[in-house]
Amino acid sequence: MTGPSPSPTAAVVVAAGQGLRAGGTVPKQFALWRGKPLVRHSVEALVKAGVAPIVVVIPAAWEQIAADALAGLDGVRFVHGAASRQGSVRAGLEALAADAPVHVLIHDAARPDLPGSVIAALVAALESQPGAIPVLPVVDSVVRGAQGLRGEFVERDGLYRVQTPQAFRFEAILAAHRAWGGAEDAGDDAAVAEAAGLAVALVSGDERLKKVTFAEDLKDDSMTKVPVRTGMGFDVHRLAEGEELWLCGVKIEHSKGLAGHSDADVAIHALVDALLGAIAAGDIGDHFPPSDAQWRGASSDRFLEHAGKLVADAGYGIGNVDVTIICEAPRIGPHKAAMRARLAAILAIDIARVSVKATTTERLGFTGRGEGIAAQAVASVIAQS
Repeated sequence: MTGPSPSPTAAVVVAAGQGLRAGGTVPKQFALWRGKPLVRHSVEALVKAGVAPIVVVIPAAWEQIAADALAGLDGVRFVHGAASRQGSVRAGLEALAADAPVHVLIHDAARPDLPGSVIAALVAALESQPGAIPVLPVVDSVVRGAQGLRGEFVERDGLYRVQTPQAFRFEAILAAHRAWGGAEDAGDDAAVAEAAGLAVALVSGDERLKKVTFAEDLKDDSMTKVPVRTGMGFDVHRLAEGEELWLCGVKIEHSKGLAGHSDADVAIHALVDALLGAIAAGDIGDHFPPSDAQWRGASSDRFLEHAGKLVADAGYGIGNVDVTIICEAPRIGPHKAAMRARLAAILAIDIARVSVKATTTERLGFTGRGEGIAAQAVASVIAQS
């Protein structure tokens, strides 16, 4: 009786960096790009291409964030990375060794836009060569420079820009990594392969495979083509004894307050989601996860300031916001002016652009029974020239 056939093609996705060079509070591979965590884009492309299993190499202590970023994707495994990229790749390869695939793709999570055509070309090249990498020809003039001055001209014929994923016959690249004797990290996996005497074929890469490195790279410039965008948000929190009641950044005296991980300002939470939705930047849980202890009891003003900054970073200004608070008590009318003023101040916009309304559910449902308060919000954002 024979065992199961090895997987035709598996993948190692390197997402083990811990730096915050791209800004934000999480490593860039977990930051949002076009509405999803950066790492999710390329992993989704690999899943769509039928690649399995996919080992994602992550930094220690970021397991939950990584699991949330790739939730719902089949065939994904996690392994901790090492101090160097070289070590992280080997950790990923070793995780596949027990049930070795025929081929493996080694990809950097910082290259999110992975075309299926590149995956297909790489796998096809492995029929005749032990390794293959995607490249793009250098089309600009190339010169050497020293001390800020132009040096000698470099002939660009035969020069290429190297991308990932890089593809290899699995057993060959695993042996090459195990045998690597370089004192320093290899430039890429193709260098490890060549050091082991493996030939590496060149296939056509794609400009879409550009690397995300800095904060500005995380912006989706295509959004500026849409002059007006709209988002909506909805949130609910339960009323509880012994809690403070904050609504739209205003503290209201009441017999009960809203319970939640932060100050539970249900109206601001709905508005944050509306603003994030308008620029396709996920939701409040992506930016301020309840699992993160630093947000326990935090003022929701900080969440709204962050959302406003993201709108500006995306090249938009806030057109108007409209919040509706749904409850039987307390009465919202006496506080609406203060609420509008507070939201306008947090977002640094004119109060004329802020609407706060209230309604009841005629004593129906949980809000009608006084068990909680709900809020919904709509926000429009306008492209800035």
